[in-house]
Amino acid sequence: MALFSEDPAPTESKPIPKRRLAGWWLFAIAAAVALVFVVTPSPYVIEQPGPTFDTLGTAPHVDDDGEESEVPLISIEGADTYPTEGELRLLTVSVVGRPGNTPNWLDLLGAWVDPERTIVPLESVYPSDVDPDEQDAANQAAMVDSQQDAIAAALVALDLDVVRDVTVAGVLDDSPATGLLQEGDVIRSVDGTEVHDISALRAAVAAHGTDAPADLGIVRDGTEQTVQVTPVEQDGVVVLGVGVTMHYEFPIDVELRLDDVGGPSAGQMFALGIIDELTPGAMTGGENWAGTGTIDSSGNVGPIGGIRQKMFGALNAGAEWFLAPESNCDEVVGHVPDGLRVFSVDTLDDAQAAIEAVADGGDLDALPTCTAG
Repeated sequence: MALFSEDPAPTESKPIPKRRLAGWWLFAIAAAVALVFVVTPSPYVIEQPGPTFDTLGTAPHVDDDGEESEVPLISIEGADTYPTEGELRLLTVSVVGRPGNTPNWLDLLGAWVDPERTIVPLESVYPSDVDPDEQDAANQAAMVDSQQDAIAAALVALDLDVVRDVTVAGVLDDSPATGLLQEGDVIRSVDGTEVHDISALRAAVAAHGTDAPADLGIVRDGTEQTVQVTPVEQDGVVVLGVGVTMHYEFPIDVELRLDDVGGPSAGQMFALGIIDELTPGAMTGGENWAGTGTIDSSGNVGPIGGIRQKMFGALNAGAEWFLAPESNCDEVVGHVPDGLRVFSVDTLDDAQAAIEAVADGGDLDALPTCTAG
């Protein structure tokens, strides 16, 4: 006989506890917020260490036919060159993001906890009133100008004859120089003091002030003459109201080749590489150096951006020694990565002195460095 069991009694559905329900709601909200952070662009970009290049070595190059090869960063003709050792690395900073394609908030969180990377406002890298492509083109132009300045600085340091003309590129609207200076004029002196670079011109004009006309010694169409221009103050700076550029004539041929790198901050390291190749013996003594800094034809080293990322880039590239512009010391103190020793420099002579002291086993504690305050 078949046995049958009674139908089980229906089970009552139990309500989900409010605490568990609240937990699910919090999880859903957190997931939604996380999704927003992942997909929502930010008004920031990330600066991080970029590629480094040994000015004594080679770098990738693409010729006009699209052929890729390794070429020397520095090529010199018309003078004897000498074998070198060690490295003199120039440094770059890579920017993650650009207008219309900025990092999301999750990317920023990763950068915030990484000492090698820095978060900066998009506007500080790509101003809203400047087209990004124009900005890139300006950076490329700055690199070309800095290379010419580096060649001039190196050859001047080696006591070679270099024509260094501070040339008027244009007269600004409502300028005190209107009708007095014109495009193509070469400014040779201010109040009798010779000027051979733009930094010297700015310093001389600032020293003169705005109370009286300055005597400018110029060359126009091959004829020397003196004109008087009264400087004015603009945004806290004493100016003549003209744009100027440098015109050089070199006694030897020096070619610097580095693709896809913009900005003026490689000037110091290019100048050091040129000097090393034009002088007997290895300046570095086989040591691996890296550094950064703008340079003018008189050998003055100027400030740059992204020095924290560049210090990490130097360390990652195997450098033990680093040359930092003295004017960047406030950004160096407290941020030097372990394993890197930093020396502050104000001129090309300072940089050579530091490199040679390390090579010769000199007193390194006597060399200037960046200190707090």
